[in-house]
Formats: sequence, structure tokens, C-alpha cells
Amino acid sequence: MKRIASILAATTMLVTPAMAELELEKDELTFGFIKLTDMAPLAVAYEQGFFDDEGLFVTLEAQANWKVLLDGVIDGQLDGAHMLAGQPLAATIGFGTKAHIITPFSMDLNGNAITVSNTIWEEMKPHIPHDDAGKPIHPISAKSLAPVVEKYKSEGKPFNMGMVFPVSTHNYELRYWLAAGGLEPGFYSEQNISGQIGADVLLSVTPPPQMPATMEAGTIYGYCVGEPWNQQAVFKGIGVPVVTDYELWKNNPEKVFGITAEFAEENPNTTKAVVKALIRAAIWLDENDNANRPEAVKILSQPEYVGADYDVIANSMTGTFEYEKGDKREVPDFNVFFRYNATYPFYSDAIWYLTQMRRWGQIGEAKPDSWYDEVAKSVYKPEIYLEAAKLLVEEGLANEADFPWDSDGYKAATPAEDIIDGIPYDGKKPNAYLDSLPIGLKGDQKVVGTEIQG
Repeated sequence: MKRIASILAATTMLVTPAMAELELEKDELTFGFIKLTDMAPLAVAYEQGFFDDEGLFVTLEAQANWKVLLDGVIDGQLDGAHMLAGQPLAATIGFGTKAHIITPFSMDLNGNAITVSNTIWEEMKPHIPHDDAGKPIHPISAKSLAPVVEKYKSEGKPFNMGMVFPVSTHNYELRYWLAAGGLEPGFYSEQNISGQIGADVLLSVTPPPQMPATMEAGTIYGYCVGEPWNQQAVFKGIGVPVVTDYELWKNNPEKVFGITAEFAEENPNTTKAVVKALIRAAIWLDENDNANRPEAVKILSQPEYVGADYDVIANSMTGTFEYEKGDKREVPDFNVFFRYNATYPFYSDAIWYLTQMRRWGQIGEAKPDSWYDEVAKSVYKPEIYLEAAKLLVEEGLANEADFPWDSDGYKAATPAEDIIDGIPYDGKKPNAYLDSLPIGLKGDQKVVGTEIQG
């Protein structure tokens, strides 16, 4: 019905100022997404009419998994998509499918967690500090998991955990948490892309909506995923989220909106119009201290979007997060869509993902700092973002003070206190950052067979 109304509005010349502003090269678009709460900017832009305001007739289509989604964008079946931040970067440098994908819009900050099964949780608890009320003290370090992993190894049992895709934030966050606790999460090489070379904990791919059932079946002992699939484990009584990514790295970047470089070149005005609508959606999601979140949860709970129960999505989306059943805590920034310049595609965010690819062997050879900068600038496009933001400000639909007009594309270095292992991150010094991490490739090291050489 919304689409029919949009067409009627257009055909009766009810043209908004925004629609008149840009001469669109293409106005019928299909965007893909995975059923996660952080696809919210797309759903909100559709349901609140922000795409309509730009003269865009958009169809949103849920995808089976991240590979299908990426392939759809590359082959043109999808005009763009809610993507893992690592996907445009990996595709552009040729890790996996080779294609030049760009992002003019970052979709959110935070939003993930690491969950373990009830059995593993019970085995971890003796190693976790508790407060006077008997509640676990957060953040929970992977050091509390290490004795459990060691026990399983001594019994000849592989310790399996799930993540959603080899270049996902979830893979890198789970690896970061494990390594910060002294556990080896494994390496990749050109000959062995399992990511399990030398691993204490064996990580494998599981699609997000299947995570709880896969853990309940005992195939994996835990996982890292976005919402609502951590809270789903709590509601089903099958697992306990032990750490959020906000606790791993305060206000870390998450998903992006990805399109091909060719699409952006052929459809520059359409690209700007899409970004305008997405910025408006992000503003709506965060404005007035998250006042619109209950309505957003209602939208997301619909089967065509995320399709989880309202209460499950609301448990994290409305400013709280439940760990053990009944242990619900205030986490107002668990999901951030616009605050803290969340939508601006920072080069330093791109470079963090590239450092993790290098750290674990997905980038097999050492690269100079200049290479990281060049790749980031070929994929992340803040100039398109700011052009769209400028139009919104001119139209009175956004506040000028809310955008980093003078940024060089790099955030200030993340301080040690904002990261779980106390190691600061400066996107302008990627090799120095890699050298500072105790576990992972550094310098000229490479993975040869099952060994680290160099």
C-alpha cells in the first residue's frame, strides 16, 4: 500500500521540495538486508516515508545470508544493501569475491554481543568476579573462559563457537575478546581459509537467525551476533550473553550501507537521495533520547523485517540489555544510529577492519600505513555523505551542528580505557597498532602451513 500511495503521489504531481532538489537517474530501487535490528535505518526510511520524500520507490528484500546479499549487489539484482563493514573492504581488496564496493553511509555503532550456552556459563562462573549482591562484574574477560577451553581440550573435545561471516565485525570482535583473554582464535592463510590454524577456539560461520538453535543443538558452545539473537537466547533460556561489543570497544562501528562504485558513478543524484533518506531515519531513531524506539521495535518485529517478538527486540533496542535471566542492566548506547557521528563513514573505522584482516592472516603480506589509507579512501566516501547532509540542512530537515564538516575522515584515537584490553587504537598508525597487540600477525610475519614465520 505504501508503494501504491507513493506512485499516486508522484503521478498527481505532489512533488516535495526534496524530490525537486535532485534529478534522479534511477527511482525504482531494491535494497537487501539481513534480519537484524541494525537494519533499522532501511525499515524506518521506508515506513516513515523518507524514501518517498526523495522520490524513491524502494523495495526491501530480506536475504538468506551475507554471501547471497553481497552477490546480489555485485550482479545488480540489488541496488544496495545493509552490509557487514568488512564486506566492501574485502571485496575491494579481493579477499573472497572481487568487486569495488563503496559505502557513503555507516548504519550504526555497537549492537552485538557474545553469548555462551548455559553449560559453558556455569563452568565459567567460578572464574568470574562478582559484586556484593552476587552479580557478575562486567565486562567479563575471556580469561574466565580459558580454563573451560583448556578442560575441553584435555578431554579431546573441540571448543566450537559461531560467528556470522569471515569478514564480519562479529568474527573480529569474537577474536578480539578471545585474544584479550589469552586464547588463540586461529589464523587464515591462502591455502587454509578455515581461520582455525593454531586455534584454541574453533570459529565457524552460522547465519544470525540460526545461532540460538545451533547452540541449543550443541553444535556450537557460544557465538557472537547482532540483536535480537543474543536476547533470544535469554528469552528461550538456553544461553547467557557474557559481553557486549560496547564493553569490548566503546562506540565501535558496525554495519554500513554498500553499493557498487559503478552504481554511485552512474547514479550520483540517486545515491545522494538514498543517503539523505537514511540520515533522516538515523536521526529519527535517536532523537529525543530514543523516544521513537518503541515504534521502531514495532516496525522491526514485523515478519518482513526482523520478525522476532516485540519484547525480545525491545530488550536491547530501548536502552537496556539482559545478561542472565533477570539481570537486566541499563545500556542506553547498546544501539546507536546517529549520535556520536554514527552515520559518518570514517576512514579510521575502515582501517580498523583492515588491521583485523591483517592480524588474522586474511591479508597475507605486510602493508605500509599508506596502503591502509588508500584502501579506506577507495571504499568509504564521506564526501557523498556530506553532500547529502548539506542538502538536508538547507531543507531544514537536519541541524548543521550535527555533522563533522571539517573532519579529515579520521576519528581521534580511541583511548585505552574504551577498549577491553586497554590497548588504544589510532587509525593513522595501523602498523604500530598491530605491533601493540600481543596475539596476531605483526611486521613481516606470515602464515606458512601451520606456523607463523617472520
